[in-house]
Amino acid sequence: MSAVTPPVTQPIAQRRGGLGRFRRSSWTTHLVLVALMLLWLVPTVGLLVNSFRERADANSSGWWTAILPPYEFTLSNYEAVLGQSGLADAFVNSLFITIPATIIPIAVASFAAYAFAWMDFPFKNALFVLVVGLLVVPLQLTLIPILRLFGPNGLDIGGSFLAVWLAHTGYGLPFALYLLRNYMGGLPKEVFESASIDGASQATAFFRLALPMSVPAIASLAIFQFLFTWNDLLVSLIYIGTNIENQPLTLKVANLVNSLGGNVHLLTAAAFVTMALPLVVFFALQRYFVRGITGGAVKG
Repeated sequence: MSAVTPPVTQPIAQRRGGLGRFRRSSWTTHLVLVALMLLWLVPTVGLLVNSFRERADANSSGWWTAILPPYEFTLSNYEAVLGQSGLADAFVNSLFITIPATIIPIAVASFAAYAFAWMDFPFKNALFVLVVGLLVVPLQLTLIPILRLFGPNGLDIGGSFLAVWLAHTGYGLPFALYLLRNYMGGLPKEVFESASIDGASQATAFFRLALPMSVPAIASLAIFQFLFTWNDLLVSLIYIGTNIENQPLTLKVANLVNSLGGNVHLLTAAAFVTMALPLVVFFALQRYFVRGITGGAVKG
């Protein structure tokens, strides 16, 4: 009869030591994250505080002095940049540029991504590699050829919103297709097979199954495309140029830097007007952000 070997257990002191190291590591990680958060947050807070200060105060003292009593804040800076400087019209122009330039590439990429993920057609993989390969082409290389295409000898749409919509659609499509195709390709195959057996068409499978299940990836893509288009200066500068009526916020603020170089209080107000909407969009959709990006990056 063989002897029963008692189970080997870790000493209590050793287990407690491991738990203590884990807690110390966790605290260190949290402290580093808090430090990084403050590093990024402090300039934004300074920008916000200075945007509510008078010119003399903003030029003579640091923004941190304004958070101590006596408090002296004003809304006149925002009234000046939104009214006299024409930033309100530029804000509307930015919306009119950004919303279609976000919706169009996402809509086109959604249809194409479903086709590449769940439909069979000749040269499917080669076409996908070709389109995604455009990601390595620098945007600057395309500016002159597309500008000629949009010029008087081509489509004659230079300086219009349509030119910027088409440009941002072309620039955003490769990444949008890559992200959505990988995400849709990772959806459960059984769901689409069951739908096919039940007689569902490809359109039904796309609108009723693939699209609703891909909301996280679409939301992540919407954040990327919205922020890229909203903050863009180069594309608007090239394709809208000197057409003042259609200039977005980025062009208007760049012009204000030249005309209001010494007016820090006005420039900070203009900068925060530019930042406000992207912050709202990001925080509204952030719960989808990580899920959509990680899913689109590893699936497929």
